[in-house]
Amino acid sequence: MTHHPSSAHPMASSPRIIAAARAWIGTPYQHQASCRGGGCDCLGLIRGVWRDLYGAEPETAPPYAMDWAEADALELMRDAARRHMAEIAIADAGAGDVLMFRMVRNGPARHAGILSGHGNIIHACSGHAVREEALGRWARRAAYAFRFPGLKE
Repeated sequence: MTHHPSSAHPMASSPRIIAAARAWIGTPYQHQASCRGGGCDCLGLIRGVWRDLYGAEPETAPPYAMDWAEADALELMRDAARRHMAEIAIADAGAGDVLMFRMVRNGPARHAGILSGHGNIIHACSGHAVREEALGRWARRAAYAFRFPGLKE
């Protein structure tokens, strides 16, 4: 079931989302964490920005493996995003939207980041603190795009 933005969520804007994501830059990578300045992974960054925008998270993330090539093909991250965000075409994604990426061909999406405009993305990767960089090589791995609820320009 796809969740569509409604008046139940406070107004979000691309600049507000990007500012919230940039506040996480420099946060060390830590698997399954979501603590600005303390540690996070790519999902933890999205979860933290959600909290900054809306307050409490809509659901608790289940434990997940660090392995990009997990044996199961379940799209757990995509399915969770569909429950709380509006899925959009990758071509329509812009500043403030979330992109999800496949790490292995035909595998499930296992990485995510927030587009910050001008072809850049804010994300957390293993071995690196949260950073903003060119979408570059990630673009060809994009599998899904989502918009935060209530997004207004």
